[in-house]
Amino acid sequence: MSFSATGLLLASLLYLIVLFGIAWGTERGTLLRRWVRHPLIYTLSLGVYAGIWAVYGAIGMAADSGYGFLAYYLGISGAFLLAPVLLNPILRIGRAYQLTSLADLFAYRYRSQWAGTLVTLCSAAAILALLSMQIQAVSVSASLLAPDAPPKVISVMFSLIVVLFTMLFGARRHQASGNHQGLVLAIAFDSLVKVVALLVLGGVILFSVFGGTNGLEAWLAETSHPEATMTMAINDGSWRALLLMSFAAALVLPHMYHMTFSENPSPRALAKASWGLPLYLLLVGLPVPLIVWGGQALSVDAPPAFFSIGVAQALESPVLTMAMYIAGLSAASGLMIVSTLALSGMVLNHVVLPLKTPRDQGDIYRWLQWVKRLLIAVILFLALLFHETIGQHLDLSILGAISLSGTLQLLPGALGVIYWPEGNRRGLIAGLFTGLFIWLITLVLPFSVAADILSWLELPVTPGYDNWHLFTFVSLTANISVFALVSILSPASPEETSAAQACSLGALSRPQRRELLAASSNEFVQQLAEPLGIRVARREVERALNQLKLPNVEFRPYQLRRLRDQVEINLSGLLGPSVARDIVKRHLGFKPLTHGGTGQDIRYVERALGDYQNQLTGLAGELDNLRRHYRQTLQNLPIPACSVGEDGEILMWNHAMESLTNISAEEVVGAKLLALPEHWHALLDDFNRGDDLHRYKHRLDLRGKPHWLNLHKAALSGPDHTEGGSIILVEDQTETRLLEDELMHSERLASVGRLAAGVAHEIGNPVTGISSLAQNLKLETDDPSILETADQIQQQTRRISTILQSLMNFARTGNHAHANRYEPVSLHRCIDESINLLSLSDKGLGISFLNECPTSLQVLGDEQRLVQVFINLLANARDASPDGGTIRVAGKADGYSAIIEVIDEGSGIPADQLDHIFEPFYTTKAPNKGTGLGLSLVYSIIEEHYGNIQVESPANPETGLGTCVRLRLPAYEPDTDSGYSSPNERS
Repeated sequence: MSFSATGLLLASLLYLIVLFGIAWGTERGTLLRRWVRHPLIYTLSLGVYAGIWAVYGAIGMAADSGYGFLAYYLGISGAFLLAPVLLNPILRIGRAYQLTSLADLFAYRYRSQWAGTLVTLCSAAAILALLSMQIQAVSVSASLLAPDAPPKVISVMFSLIVVLFTMLFGARRHQASGNHQGLVLAIAFDSLVKVVALLVLGGVILFSVFGGTNGLEAWLAETSHPEATMTMAINDGSWRALLLMSFAAALVLPHMYHMTFSENPSPRALAKASWGLPLYLLLVGLPVPLIVWGGQALSVDAPPAFFSIGVAQALESPVLTMAMYIAGLSAASGLMIVSTLALSGMVLNHVVLPLKTPRDQGDIYRWLQWVKRLLIAVILFLALLFHETIGQHLDLSILGAISLSGTLQLLPGALGVIYWPEGNRRGLIAGLFTGLFIWLITLVLPFSVAADILSWLELPVTPGYDNWHLFTFVSLTANISVFALVSILSPASPEETSAAQACSLGALSRPQRRELLAASSNEFVQQLAEPLGIRVARREVERALNQLKLPNVEFRPYQLRRLRDQVEINLSGLLGPSVARDIVKRHLGFKPLTHGGTGQDIRYVERALGDYQNQLTGLAGELDNLRRHYRQTLQNLPIPACSVGEDGEILMWNHAMESLTNISAEEVVGAKLLALPEHWHALLDDFNRGDDLHRYKHRLDLRGKPHWLNLHKAALSGPDHTEGGSIILVEDQTETRLLEDELMHSERLASVGRLAAGVAHEIGNPVTGISSLAQNLKLETDDPSILETADQIQQQTRRISTILQSLMNFARTGNHAHANRYEPVSLHRCIDESINLLSLSDKGLGISFLNECPTSLQVLGDEQRLVQVFINLLANARDASPDGGTIRVAGKADGYSAIIEVIDEGSGIPADQLDHIFEPFYTTKAPNKGTGLGLSLVYSIIEEHYGNIQVESPANPETGLGTCVRLRLPAYEPDTDSGYSSPNERS
């Protein structure tokens, strides 16, 4: 039974169109997209590993070597069952540093562009044989179904279709780190087609050819062919080599690395796949013996590898025959698409970009996209060329062996990434060159019919189909030996050591706390514009800021270090780790070290340890518990505390410090002291730089209230801690100071009260008597001169009584008695009320008052007592002003203070009297015009409100007239975020 070439081509195109539709629909966000992140889809997509082996290669090997074909499935199943210790570490490293290929992983771990390039070339050389295997399988199967179809035409057409599909859905995105969701679902569909077709064929053979399990047992008992019963002795060397290569394939095959790590949706999906993929491969392998027995029972006239096609033809079932052809087509196309996509990314990052960085390109993303598409076409063209010249002359099994043994040379380096921190790039490169050289002269050249160097040397063993495994083990052994020996004998660079720590299981890198040359995220854009262009630089910096959830403009040193690392990670996914590291190192460098070195980035270590919290066990877990205990002790101390590095960077800011300063730790940890508000920066920076270890009762105005602080400082350096820095404790002594003031005031008040009572008693009684006698005198005579004298006596006694009352009021003035009951007061309202009260008097009717104090200006105090202040000041200004004069009251906010100025146009105060005007009973007014206690009372009330008062005269130096009384009071700050600039903005 055969098909026409046209019909076969149409069927192939129809299937690939369905595949195209699945990928297109997923990318367009249809219902298919909901399935992509499901662990089942991810597990099915890993079925790309089997490739053409599942449909043809395994059957051919089973017919030749019995159950030895299972080694191809058992090795990778073992690798996935060991996922927690083998695959999960690679997944963690790849996700953390955007390493999208094995070449990226090697270049990052061994800090060598040569390592990445060598891995790329090794993979490319080995994968050509694997791609040729897929092309050969499709062309041969098509020739069996359509004998008149030229195999070369089939190979070319198939390769062109694969190129088109890979370009459309593999190189669509400019971000190498993005998942190709449409491609993943299409490959999963491919895997489903394979397993369903094989299971259906196996079922048909079991029940149609053998009539069920009983018929199969009878046939196996009667047959005389030992290979028919799969009892032929398995060559230990070959299947062990296949088992090892299959195990390594999980890490070193480009298409498996890409699907396992780059397209992984989550660690949970990998955990599901660790048992899901072995189950899938079990289902794929189950029908293989049945197909072999069916082909032998039906005496199929086809190569054993193509028994699946031959059995379907022998059963004269067009549907089954076409299904098996489509299964082979899907297996080959899926592996070729993913392999070519992965290999093109490796070549781009590790061959093209090191030679030509696209600095002059207007759109780097588009340039990278088209270069990657061109590389896809070139790789598939080379695979087709290899097939036409060499591959079509070799069996499927030996093509697979050549490919897998070539990629096996990468296994030592891959395991060294996570298990051997001592390995270095010199050992890796030397080992790879040794292993690849042996692989080339013992497997590639002899089987490619180009040259057999071993035969020329007349060695007792020459490569052949029965002993290829020996040379596989020889090349791998030489590779490992040289790798280990050179790594032990040669030292690793500091960069390699740091990368090894980052990659090793449970290791924690300890970066230095150094300051970058770029002082802000905007400077990042300017520095990266040189290698990337301004548009790409801005886009990458904004992308990194969004990923880290940082503000659009960032200044804090610690956050800038995080931003630098994230930019390098993102560029690693775009340009490869080596090029990204070179760009970041050149253009986002650190400032030169001072004082001989710097400390570790404690904030980074804390964050990393927090991520590891649930993974640490044993002694490491106990040490982490101890660390968290001491850290929590510092955080919960009732005394405000912060630690500062030698460079002024804030390393710790505990909860009490947050409460005192009203600044959260998240805002300031990692920033410089310069980033703090002005008053905190001035206090802490001056104390940190000074020689004093203690500072007592330092006054600081906070939110309209004065605070008194004790500061203590201790150095952090010591025998067990060589890094510099200091820890600062801030004791809030405000309540103690207020209590002391209140106690002193109470004592003074009691003393003054006693004095006032004595004065009132001793003076008041005689004055009362004098006043009474004067009144009696007026009643006893009508003499005008005596009556006038009695009036004068009464007038003077009333004056004495007024002075006594003022003295009592002054004695009762409290300095801090009501500080805790103060409320927000609008100064504009106080001034208005004072002006209104003064307007009730008939004095100074020609004087005008201007209230220019802002309505928003507030202080915390006693409104009535502040009104008393302004009444006194405005009354004095009124008395000193000429008729028609203007008294102006101005106000403004100056930092954390409110400044009020009362300015008149009077004659001013002589300079020799300015130092005495606040003394009790001192007055510059005419006799009988004032008691001299008004400004003393004002001074006392202003001091009570923690302010100060100054007098300037003359207010106008040009005219020599006027007086300006300036009050400075702590401004009230509502507890809102308005007008508050973050430490990041102030840095």
